[in-house]
Amino acid sequence: MSNALLLLGCPESPVQTAIALYLANKLKKDSIDVTVAGTKSAIALLKVSDPEGNYVLETADLDSCIENLAEKKVDFDLCFVFVRNDAGISYLTTLSSISYAKLFAIVFGSDADSLADTIDFECEKIVYKTGHNPVPLKNRIDRVMAWDA
Repeated sequence: MSNALLLLGCPESPVQTAIALYLANKLKKDSIDVTVAGTKSAIALLKVSDPEGNYVLETADLDSCIENLAEKKVDFDLCFVFVRNDAGISYLTTLSSISYAKLFAIVFGSDADSLADTIDFECEKIVYKTGHNPVPLKNRIDRVMAWDA
């Protein structure tokens, strides 16, 4: 069975939680085990939004997850890094050097285009300038992922 990591930063934008839950649902339906790593606030939002654990079963502290990846204690087949600012770019860059996962950059927020332009290594970029409405970003993810019908 395949596995995926969703790497979340500070949840200042409502789009992040909505898209994380959407992705977790779609990946789970494709029989992919999902782990979500994030800040305490990001994980708390997910747990409150999915109290039964229907979409997210495994969560991890962001820094501990990065440490485990760097020490080769764990790796993933797919990794989705949520990028809303320079910190997100830093996490994405780190993941590109310590993981063998197929890497997806989900770039959103008011600076999405300029942030996406700074990504100069191999990864799938999913970019949309939004902070509140998740639908355009969801539609771009659907095109990239080509989910099974």
